Amino acid sequence: MSELMELYNVVMERKANFEEGSYTCYLFSKGEDKICKKCGEEATEMVIAAKNNDKEELKNEVADLLYHIVVLCAEKGLDFSEVEAELRERSKKIGNLKQMKVTDRNT
Repeated sequence: MSELMELYNVVMERKANFEEGSYTCYLFSKGEDKICKKCGEEATEMVIAAKNNDKEELKNEVADLLYHIVVLCAEKGLDFSEVEAELRERSKKIGNLKQMKVTDRNT
């Protein structure tokens, strides 16, 4: 089982059984808007870390974003195994790069 699937299972456990002091439970109690806001914040922080060439910070922000994405999936009833299945399907398409449309800017 992947680490993300294990994380998803923990998140689903928190969703089913409220645990005082749990950040995950806090997010669920605040609802979809708060979870989406956190996803946006973490995505922005990830981009900033990448642009700053800070590999350590980038690693941390990617992990934060993935965590919040997993919480969002749980909130919306999207089983993370469906996401993993989609990624497996997409991996079969590796090497099938769509041809870029070339535009003649001289005309």
